[in-house]
Amino acid sequence: MAQDDLNVLSVLLTVTEERSFTGAAKRLGVSPSAVSHAIRGLEERLGVRLLSRTTRSVAPTEAGEQLLVRLRPALNEVRAGLDQITSFRDKPAGRVRLLLPRLAVSSVLAPKLGQFARSYPEILLDVTTDDSRMDIVAGGFDAGIHFGEYIEKDMIAVRVSPDHRPAIVGSPTYFNSHPRPKSPLDLIKHRCINFRHGSAGLYRWEFEKGKKSMSVAVNGPLIVDDVALVIAAAIDGVGLAFLGEDLATPHLASGALIRVLEPWCPPFPGFFLYYPSRRQQPAALSALIKILRL
Repeated sequence: MAQDDLNVLSVLLTVTEERSFTGAAKRLGVSPSAVSHAIRGLEERLGVRLLSRTTRSVAPTEAGEQLLVRLRPALNEVRAGLDQITSFRDKPAGRVRLLLPRLAVSSVLAPKLGQFARSYPEILLDVTTDDSRMDIVAGGFDAGIHFGEYIEKDMIAVRVSPDHRPAIVGSPTYFNSHPRPKSPLDLIKHRCINFRHGSAGLYRWEFEKGKKSMSVAVNGPLIVDDVALVIAAAIDGVGLAFLGEDLATPHLASGALIRVLEPWCPPFPGFFLYYPSRRQQPAALSALIKILRL
């Protein structure tokens, strides 16, 4: 059905409900002549008179009544559907599909989940953790969370964490038999714990000091894709680990880990929530941004 036909049928229903062209025009916000023209055009296209008109009243003909019997429930269903969809524009409700790496779960999302659920009980947050940096549009996600350097320039990005700082750490047991590295290049001679970022492969450890920057492809006896396992292996003396400072701090304080190469590990921008466009942004996504943003 063409949109014009749907509009005219809606005009017909309004006229019969108001029993007046003038009343229908006032309700629809148009002129009485526009209502009359729409009905006349519909009758001409169908070749059937739908309304009987007098100077005092308007009533459906037999053909008009038969059409209205089918038209009323159908248009009411369409209106209800449109009202329900429109409510998503203003009311935080419905499903939000979010993609993020496991590194962001504990520091960004987990601390805010309770607050989000209590504040917006009608939103279903559908979370997928994946380290492969997949395309959120192609994957059917509403938004993603990642480090700023991995986000495409055409995305809208909102900061959701403070700056991060890396920490290169090892256990006292490890350093009992290995010298402490003084330069990132020394890591080539060390046993290191490699971290696999999904399909992106092994992470090359990145360093910066003043105007110098470098990345090092480390080697060692272990490759993992779980940060908790990285920490456990480092504490157990398996090798050196590249961690976020926030994750390393409690173990540094307890003496379970020792930090090295600190001058080569300046802060860098942390996690951002990103999404394709601000145009007609769902209220549910706006609510998530409100809770997560700094």
